[in-house]
Amino acid sequence: MPERNLDFGKFGARGIKGHEAVARQLDALAGYIATPISTRRGLQARLHYLTRTDHAQAAARAAGLTVTGRTLRAWLNGARTPSRKNLAAIEQAYRTVRRENVARYLLARLNRGTRVEIHPLNQSQVDRPHQRALEYRSMNVRHWDRIVAAWAAGDDQELDEAWVDKVVDLGSQWGQYEYVTNIGFAA
Repeated sequence: MPERNLDFGKFGARGIKGHEAVARQLDALAGYIATPISTRRGLQARLHYLTRTDHAQAAARAAGLTVTGRTLRAWLNGARTPSRKNLAAIEQAYRTVRRENVARYLLARLNRGTRVEIHPLNQSQVDRPHQRALEYRSMNVRHWDRIVAAWAAGDDQELDEAWVDKVVDLGSQWGQYEYVTNIGFAA
């Protein structure tokens, strides 16, 4: 695409890709368990979330948590603790299942029409002659289907393409907002 940045940060600008900021905001809206998995309480909360129904157990297995029922019961009872590798698998499975469960709710809320605030990249470290005139922008997004589906699936490439399709609505200067400081919206 003609507006894509090929050499971002060459002159000292700082920011993140727009789709990464959108994913962060969707993660914040998903309401993950705040207690770290390294604590007993955090581990128990995630295990209960992944094992409370047959559907949740099937989704956890599909997300990569492939341990025996006996091992899972031992973790839940506190008789054994998972290894670091298994803790990472539990966390990944929990986030995947949570995203899938929350996606429908978020989609219904966001598709009503959501005002999105785009904060431009940070140019404080860029020399004056190389700075661009950027301003805070906002836009109203009504169709979030591709964005939320890509976020729920964890597909960064598709999320980037879906977000660029929306940001093009900013007009001819949409490429200036490919990298941002923050993107904010609420559901």
